[in-house]
Amino acid sequence: MNSVLEKKNRSDILKICGGRPLKGEVVVQGAKNSLPKIMVASLLTKAPCILKNVAPIKDVEIIRELISALGGKVQNIDSTSIVMETPKMSLVPAKRLEDFSGQSRIPILLCGPLLARLGEAIVPSLGGCQIGTRPVDFHLSALRSLGAKITETPYGYHLKAKKLYGNKIHLDYPSVGATEQVLLASVLAEGVTELSNAANEPEIIELIAVLQKMGANISVDLDRVINIRGVSELKGFEHSAMTDRLEVASWACAAIVTNGKIFVKHATQLDMMTFLNKFRQIGGEFDVKDDGIFFWRKSKDLKSLALETGVHPGFMTDWQQAFVVALTQADGVSVVHETVYENRLGYVSTLNHMGAKIQLYQECLGSHFCRFGQRNYLHSAVIVGPTQLKSAAIHIPDLRGGFSYVIAALAAEGISTIQNIQLIYRGYGNFIEKLVHLGADILE
Repeated sequence: MNSVLEKKNRSDILKICGGRPLKGEVVVQGAKNSLPKIMVASLLTKAPCILKNVAPIKDVEIIRELISALGGKVQNIDSTSIVMETPKMSLVPAKRLEDFSGQSRIPILLCGPLLARLGEAIVPSLGGCQIGTRPVDFHLSALRSLGAKITETPYGYHLKAKKLYGNKIHLDYPSVGATEQVLLASVLAEGVTELSNAANEPEIIELIAVLQKMGANISVDLDRVINIRGVSELKGFEHSAMTDRLEVASWACAAIVTNGKIFVKHATQLDMMTFLNKFRQIGGEFDVKDDGIFFWRKSKDLKSLALETGVHPGFMTDWQQAFVVALTQADGVSVVHETVYENRLGYVSTLNHMGAKIQLYQECLGSHFCRFGQRNYLHSAVIVGPTQLKSAAIHIPDLRGGFSYVIAALAAEGISTIQNIQLIYRGYGNFIEKLVHLGADILE
């Protein structure tokens, strides 16, 4: 690694001189929204579990440390594969667990494995990106339905259960986290658990596939109903994680905004179809190969559109931030209606500071009213373009918003200084190295 990269990887500040098209190849590995959950699933068994296609991201490191704190061990097989093993496990002290939960929301998913193996678990306050209210209510309600006794404590909640029992559980909203919680808690419960209005994102299906490899009995219906028939024990697994479709979309948007051409190795069409349709609609183009996808701008002038985020198979909320940067370069008026997280559009003020013309509204500016309508949340955006973006001093507020700022800086006139880039490492491995490889002008 050259001296510039070494300095940038030690720093929390990134300086970008915009105006260069990104061209070349990037390799995308396992999904940030999948890898940590699969690692948590390994806690359901004493047997060794092998996970491949592991990306060098911060969330993986957090769970690696958490497994070690529980008494297990995580060892590298090679640069992209790990083996996890927890023949013995003990509770992490509440204060120590708070250190982990302050960095990520994943620790709440430990409840199922801990209750199954130790009969008790701790739920601390939760961290992660501040993009909207993501309460633990769904999680606690589901665990209570399965038989957990929950006591509120000064540090959070203390859960106990000699045994969990299957039950019928309905989610008011198809929450990904709550669906993962029920899956991880019910696979070793006694009896059958029926989960209705469940999330069905590809990362959820992958977790189900891993649990099935371990010996779980899980069926998925087309009407968002998942049935889990509990088993007495689970075995280890060997699994190669799916490619991160969120990172793929980010590089696709970087290609179209900078008027470059990027080949994203390991990108898969099946998990990207909704994004690919919208990408082509605004003037982007792509070419699907056996080992990845090429992305570039086909039309000189990008086209505006109306867009709503939604649960799978809709347009992902994690796709919209980078896509909004592309819409600032589209001709006309675009509308984005965010229906998943109420504060997900908080990042646009910085884009406006960089020259974008984006107005936020409380109304549901989409084809249907969502749960945030008439609740004083600025969850719809009107984007007028194209506008010339200019450099700025930027502070990253969250993971996806942060990468959208990087894309904006790549297209802007002048030198942008971006602070708090450590947040981006949560979901984008070696991202500065990738930027340099694609021809970005990264300054010392």
